[in-house]
Formats: sequence, C-alpha cells, structure tokens
Amino acid sequence: MTTERQVQFVSGVFAWKLAILLLLVVTGWFSYELFFVTALVGFLIVAELTSPVYIRPEWRRRLRWIILLGIGVFLIILSSRTMAALPEVF
Repeated sequence: MTTERQVQFVSGVFAWKLAILLLLVVTGWFSYELFFVTALVGFLIVAELTSPVYIRPEWRRRLRWIILLGIGVFLIILSSRTMAALPEVF
C-alpha cells in the first residue's frame, strides 16, 4: 500500500512539473522563480490528493520538512520581489 502511494505521489509531482515546464516554455513566461512557485503549488496539491485518510506513513511525515523548506524559499522570493518593486526610500 505504501509503495503504491509513493509511486502515485512521485508520478503526480513529476507529471505536474513536466506540464508546468512545457507550458511556461511554450508561452515564453519561463523564469526560475515562476517555475519554482508553480512547482511548489503542484507539490502541495499532489501531497494533499495522495494523502491517506487514517494513517500517516513515515515517508509522509518527512514531506513536512520539504514543504517547510519550499515555503521558506517562496517567502525569500516574495520578499526579494517586493523589495525590488518598492521605491527606494533612502
């Protein structure tokens, strides 16, 4: 059961990232920041859709650290974009 869920999770994340990469390249909007943010959103969606209802396997507990790291990088990207958009005060 766990191995099936792991394969389902990895397949979902891989398919999402590949689809987003192709979409961003075809539309000409590719940037590393945009790819990271959309990949993080996809990762969170796939993590929720493949989560078991009654039990939490060990590999799912370790996903929490990957999610926290991704949200931390997202906040860094958000703050750098915000600082670049704000007019210089000094």
